[in-house]
Amino acid sequence: MRRFRPGRLIGILVGTLIILGIGVYGPATLLGPLPAAEVALATPAAPVSASTPALPTAGTSSILAITPLSPVAEDTDTVDAAADDQAPSVGADPIAVGGGSDPLPMASAAKIITALVVLDAKPLAVGEPGPAYSLVTADYQDYLDYTADGARTVIVFPGESWTQRELLQAMILGSSNNHADTLARWAFGSVEDYVTAANAWLVANGMSHTQVADANGLLDDSAGTGTDLARIAGLAATNPVIADIIGNPAPALVNQRGVSNTTAFLPELGITGISRSYTDAGGVCFLFTAAVTVNEQTFTFAGGFIGEPDYDTLTADLTALMASATAGVTELPILAEGDAYATLTTAWGDSADAVVATPRTRFGWQAAEPTGAEVTLDNVATGRAGSKVGRVTVDAFGESVTSTLELDDTLTDPGPGWRLLHPIPMISALIAAQ
Repeated sequence: MRRFRPGRLIGILVGTLIILGIGVYGPATLLGPLPAAEVALATPAAPVSASTPALPTAGTSSILAITPLSPVAEDTDTVDAAADDQAPSVGADPIAVGGGSDPLPMASAAKIITALVVLDAKPLAVGEPGPAYSLVTADYQDYLDYTADGARTVIVFPGESWTQRELLQAMILGSSNNHADTLARWAFGSVEDYVTAANAWLVANGMSHTQVADANGLLDDSAGTGTDLARIAGLAATNPVIADIIGNPAPALVNQRGVSNTTAFLPELGITGISRSYTDAGGVCFLFTAAVTVNEQTFTFAGGFIGEPDYDTLTADLTALMASATAGVTELPILAEGDAYATLTTAWGDSADAVVATPRTRFGWQAAEPTGAEVTLDNVATGRAGSKVGRVTVDAFGESVTSTLELDDTLTDPGPGWRLLHPIPMISALIAAQ
């Protein structure tokens, strides 16, 4: 009878465990998943614009985009054709600001505010005459008083019937001070009530640095900033009725009464005037839009210049602005190809950047630094250079823009030696994969 030997039993058990361990550990480490690379987010350098806008150093001025934003294609080179049907919109932020930030007397730019506020209260369809208004003694007296003071007027007589569109045409095209008062009384009952409504409208539309004291801008207290008045120009240019009046100036109004177009200025440079005037207190005030075409794409922007000393200076400043626009309007980077938004580092020391695979651009002027980057990455352990590993989404020019991310270098397999000698990360990866 054999004696029981505890040491031999322990040896057999240990040996069995070793054999089983090797049988399990070896395949688990050699064939199992690798630990995912650690991720460190990165911020690319801000895009650089080709040319900055040239704006006056005197007075107060600003420009902003009114071209509708074009959708950015996702992973394709196609753009939704429906974008061509979008209505023009006014940009949220200025492209650039020049001069000071203090409000200055705005002269006849106030009449464009009058047009917008009246049309907000009394909407009018494009091409329609609107309701007729029979002029009263106060309207005729305004004409006499303003004429005597040397202010711009368009002649009227008591009892004449003027349609809403004709009143707007006389005020916008002829810069008629008397017609501004007439419109204010017709729409709001009195000029004073109009002033109250107009100032409330300015605040409601985000132009709290601008205020009106009358309907025509003859009072110096009707004052505004370049930024606010560039927005007024943009709102006028995107208002169908005002745009139609300026784009198709009437040669004559009531009883074939002629009216000169006071808004036009330097159309050969691609500029469309919206309001042009001069006062001793405010200097030359000019609201306008301008268009630049590059490679069959057109970029349109609105501008407000207040406090120009004379028309020669205005001409020089607008010429410089348009030259800078021609140099600066281009395809602007939003997500530049090759920009790194993350770095992936493996446990065995390999590293690669997750870079933008397909560039995203927008046609316009002045690149905007993308903000709010959201990076979504797959769990990556190995991969060839060029492999898609996630996506990045940023906000730029008021829109959300996305592109895929790819590896800029190869993350290699560490090989069997590293796998066998690093049980903790290998077993952790195996557990995580379950």
